[in-house]
Amino acid sequence: MPTDFATLPADRLRAIDKVSAGVERQPVPAAGLYIVSTPIGNLRDMSLRAIDTLQGVDGILAEDTRVTSVLLRHFGIRTPLVAYHDHNGARLRPNLLARLQAGAKLALVSDAGTPLISDPGYKLVSEARAAGINVVAVPGASAVLAALAVAGLPTDRFCFCGFLPNKPGPRRAELATVAKVPATLVFYESPRRVAEALADMLAIFGPRPASVARELTKHYETVRAGTLAELAAQFGEEEAPRGEIVIVVGPPGAEATALDASKLDEAIKAAMTAHSMKDAAEIVSAATGLPRRQIYARALELGRDTP
Repeated sequence: MPTDFATLPADRLRAIDKVSAGVERQPVPAAGLYIVSTPIGNLRDMSLRAIDTLQGVDGILAEDTRVTSVLLRHFGIRTPLVAYHDHNGARLRPNLLARLQAGAKLALVSDAGTPLISDPGYKLVSEARAAGINVVAVPGASAVLAALAVAGLPTDRFCFCGFLPNKPGPRRAELATVAKVPATLVFYESPRRVAEALADMLAIFGPRPASVARELTKHYETVRAGTLAELAAQFGEEEAPRGEIVIVVGPPGAEATALDASKLDEAIKAAMTAHSMKDAAEIVSAATGLPRRQIYARALELGRDTP
């Protein structure tokens, strides 16, 4: 069974630290750009290789130096930090690429998790590879994979969709583009918009099985599972949660075998709040695998019952 470091007594933690300190440090082997994953919440998810790399490079490119400096202080790493983000990337890249071509060893980190996953860095990696510079991944924590691992949904094929648009119209349009993707879908979302996002997912996808993970790897980690109808109702009645949110949604058809009449009605009603009856029938049919005619007939009945 994996060790839960959060519950270990202080003397055990000191013993683990002593063993870790006795592991021979591995020098960074060659010049190049190192893409280093950092913890997404629990500092003990930092790998020994990541520590070695950050200690051994000439400089660390950080999305936010204030955030990364906390991590470096915790592990006693004194490597110089340089802020690298979307706003200054175009200006800094020529100098960084020149340094790398001259033999420098640089590491790229994000505020948390694996760089380039909804974080800046893609252009630097792309241009470095085009210039023949050695690019090395130092893998580690990732909120996408952590959420998938605990969602209880199919993981043989998944699609990471990143952050959705803030406004309802563009958000629903974006969801519609992935509605028929035959894979489990993973989204990052702001806690302030999680209830709205779930409601829009219900309207576009129908009552598919889903999971909402909050504060993964941290002390107050929570994972809720259910249908999109159930989760949308729960979060719609509560205050906005706090912390980082990952929403995982099952693939098309995953809900068809367990769909009862009341949940089907919820899906149809939710779809009709944002779409015409005809379009709502198309959306729910695609999401559930049920015949469009059957869905449309039920939508007509529900429409007549609406005051």
